[in-house]
Amino acid sequence: MPTSRRPGPRTASAPAADPKPDPRGPASSFDDDAPPLPDDAVEVARVLGAWGVKGGLKLKAFSSDPQALFSSRRWFVQPGERRRLLPPGARPPAPLPRLLRVVQAREQGDAIVATCQGLDDRDAAEALTGARIFVSRASFPTPGDNEFYWVDLIGLAVRNRAGQALGTVTHLIETGPHCVLCVRPPTDAGAAGTADEVLIPFVDAYVDRVDRDARTIHVDWDADD
Repeated sequence: MPTSRRPGPRTASAPAADPKPDPRGPASSFDDDAPPLPDDAVEVARVLGAWGVKGGLKLKAFSSDPQALFSSRRWFVQPGERRRLLPPGARPPAPLPRLLRVVQAREQGDAIVATCQGLDDRDAAEALTGARIFVSRASFPTPGDNEFYWVDLIGLAVRNRAGQALGTVTHLIETGPHCVLCVRPPTDAGAAGTADEVLIPFVDAYVDRVDRDARTIHVDWDADD
């Protein structure tokens, strides 16, 4: 039956141009020789905070199967969506490293714990709280037959057995036993479907096949459902 393996559906846009050099000098040694964010970068986790006293990190993976996170020893870092408020007069923190080189990572309870080169104390790890972690899609493990990463399903067209265009997959919802495709109907007046989002369970009963080459998911689903 079709199943999905979820590294996290988020993808990254190209990073902004590098700012002017900080007159205070280099912020840290992390950025030395750090490559740019890959074009196929996928957000797979977020830093929850420090782990232990020797610079370990505690992370929340965006999947119950975090193999995509474990597949790469290079984690690209982007700032969190929310900035932490600083006390009046406090000096702004140093810029985040662009790349973390992973020494070790493993599951611990509901979280992931990791150690990285250059993170030597708790304060350095704590400064990364809220940071978003990306890895290159090219580094993901090869999925098995009828297994798909969420990021590979997003953006695919959806057609039913009558050949009607139901729309495009915008995101997925994890329900426990299976996930659900969230399909945005076409906007052109002549296409089938309604203006409401279509929710299609990603299971054998409704999904006939996924044609990667044609970027189309074929389903047994009436346009009026």
